Amino acid sequence: MTRLDRWERRLDQYVAAAPYVLLAVSTVLSLLTEEREPWSQRLVTLGLAALAAGWIALMPRGGAPALYVTGLIVLIAVLSNREVWFASFFGFTGFLHSWQYLRGKWRFAGVTATAAATVAAYSGGVPEPTPAGILTYLFFTGAIVAGVGLFSFVGEVTAERSAERKKTVAQLEEAMRENAGLHAQLLVQAREAGVMDERQRMAGEIHDTLAQGLTGIITQLQAATHAKGQEDIRERHLGNAMRLAKESLAEARRSIHAVGPGPLESAPLPAALAEVAAEWSDLNGVRADVTTTGTVRPMHPEVEETLLRTAQEALANVAKHAGAGRVGLTLSYMEDVVALDVRDDGAGFDPERVRDGGGFGLISMRKRVTRLAGTLEVESEPGAGTAISASVPAVLREAPRA
Repeated sequence: MTRLDRWERRLDQYVAAAPYVLLAVSTVLSLLTEEREPWSQRLVTLGLAALAAGWIALMPRGGAPALYVTGLIVLIAVLSNREVWFASFFGFTGFLHSWQYLRGKWRFAGVTATAAATVAAYSGGVPEPTPAGILTYLFFTGAIVAGVGLFSFVGEVTAERSAERKKTVAQLEEAMRENAGLHAQLLVQAREAGVMDERQRMAGEIHDTLAQGLTGIITQLQAATHAKGQEDIRERHLGNAMRLAKESLAEARRSIHAVGPGPLESAPLPAALAEVAAEWSDLNGVRADVTTTGTVRPMHPEVEETLLRTAQEALANVAKHAGAGRVGLTLSYMEDVVALDVRDDGAGFDPERVRDGGGFGLISMRKRVTRLAGTLEVESEPGAGTAISASVPAVLREAPRA
């Protein structure tokens, strides 16, 4: 419980006790100042005061607030007529409870009746039937009603604002609890998403390294088997298979540790792309030309890795499926994007038949490119070759900090 809550609870207790305190003060002052009054009259005053206390304590407000306030004002008028002390102190209860238990215009009716009774007590009775007497009586009554109405309205606005603040605080606390639950849920989802992303990354890296490497090794070993009697050709294919095995092992280790492709470590992207194309051409006996256009700029490592892996996968697909005699790779540096085009003059295929499926190679390429908010387009038709175009945002490499 806050300090403000404690103060409000204490204020409610004071407001609940105020009528009894004011009634007691009025009664005591009345008995002390009217020494000449006979005891019978004092007993009547005590009886009326006791009746007023019982009326406040026992009369239910919820079911009949108008009846309660009416009876209270009558008692205030009777007691004030007997002793002006009741008008000075206990009369305040009529203002307080009229505003608290009545609604709308009835509030002002109760306040006006209380003010009329107390002003009459101060004046020694009903006003004289003269214009001056009536106007004076109405003036003081109206002034009291206006003052009570103003202060009561201000207090009510303050109470409503306090209630609104409490409601807002409660809503904020509830929102914070909900946010805490959502935060925990998001952490779990983020952790699961991270695990899934890492699995997908590893699947793509395994495909781009081990699978392609093993395919190349099998191709070279098959070629070595068919070269029986041609020792120099056989040795060349076996050497290629050994080199592919070592390179695949190195790339697999790089993938496990999330390190970029080996060719990009010692050369910029155009040179690394030319190196990959030359090795692929030497292994598969297919001419591969690399062209670079635009102003070469160092790109973010993930951009360069995505384009290089896309080129490797496209070349692997050419070797496995196209039966091409020539492949052209074009790396284009533009203002906002970097594009890679891989075209071959091979057998081609119907893109509609593999749009929703296809091998893991096309899926892997598309995922890599779209992960960088890029696009991958495939154009092909049977007998007319294939063109693959990958475009990714030209995100520059950050300069090393001094």
